[in-house]
Amino acid sequence: MQEKVHHLVFNHPSFDNHEQVVFCHDPDTGLKAIIGIHSTVLGPALGGTRMWPYEDESIALWDVLRLSRGMSFKASLAGLNLGGGKAVIIADSRTDKTPEMMRAFGRYVNSLSGRYITAEDVGIKEADIRYVKEVTDYVTGIPLEMGGSGDPSPVTAYGVFVGIKAAAKHRWGSENLAGRKVLVQGVGNVGITLVEHLTNAGAEVWVQDVYADRVEEAVAKYRAKPFNGHFAEAEVDIYAPCALGATLNDETIPALRCAIVAGAANNQLADENRHAKMIEERGILYCPDFLINAGGLINVYSEIAKYDRQEALRRTENIYNTLLEVISIAEQQHITTHQAAYVKAQERIQNHKKSLVHS
Repeated sequence: MQEKVHHLVFNHPSFDNHEQVVFCHDPDTGLKAIIGIHSTVLGPALGGTRMWPYEDESIALWDVLRLSRGMSFKASLAGLNLGGGKAVIIADSRTDKTPEMMRAFGRYVNSLSGRYITAEDVGIKEADIRYVKEVTDYVTGIPLEMGGSGDPSPVTAYGVFVGIKAAAKHRWGSENLAGRKVLVQGVGNVGITLVEHLTNAGAEVWVQDVYADRVEEAVAKYRAKPFNGHFAEAEVDIYAPCALGATLNDETIPALRCAIVAGAANNQLADENRHAKMIEERGILYCPDFLINAGGLINVYSEIAKYDRQEALRRTENIYNTLLEVISIAEQQHITTHQAAYVKAQERIQNHKKSLVHS
């Protein structure tokens, strides 16, 4: 059994020299989780925990390997002294989650002695983080009244909004979004706040979500319009994926009818290099997810770096400039925006690694 696990991890197509992969099981609470630590070169691996009813463990492993890797690049591009990590819990957040399960997960996080610091993600809310906090200090995104930075999703949404404005500036010569049609796919904590920003900016916003109540909330609060067709066929200016990843693949990319892809979802490209190239060949501007969705990470980092909310927002606003720089690199080097962001992120990580060797 041990040899099989090694084979599944080390030879996995999404394994990218990860430092550590931890499988967590607590039969008393039903916890089945995987923690992926991609890199701790720049600092402790910080990344949220996702709870999702994965079809099987292999899909959960695929997700956590890709997500943790993306966190390394996200922290690097944002200029943070953090590594990349992520965790997934194999469960339905609406039916399986219990305080006992969250505490059990917290004990596994605590056992890593600070190599991995957790936070919120899909399926995990601020209330859940409270239970994790009861058993470990290696957690961020804790409520304001407990001395934390609070829910990071509003800052994530703000960073994506800033990124969308930068993309609009590059594509149309103006960051003004008035009259632009945008499809926000996934209106959870991040998506609903992005809808608010876009609506206030005068955009015509369409929304889509697997949960009808979320769509109803967006319609009621922000006059968004429900979109019931396949997202790839939406005739919009901007497609903003804000749910799960891999929505951009062999089937959907040829059908896209947008000019810009810019959203909060992690790992939007099913195959990073190939699908980034396909999008470029379609003449669509792709905004790398690990660049423009870094606002939440920047916000929770404030719990470690001891800067305030205004400084977190200032750093998040710099996503605008970083994205324009990445687009410029891509054009100059004749590579995709995804490759350009990856090169810029890796450069900082490798330079820091060299400095550690020579120090």
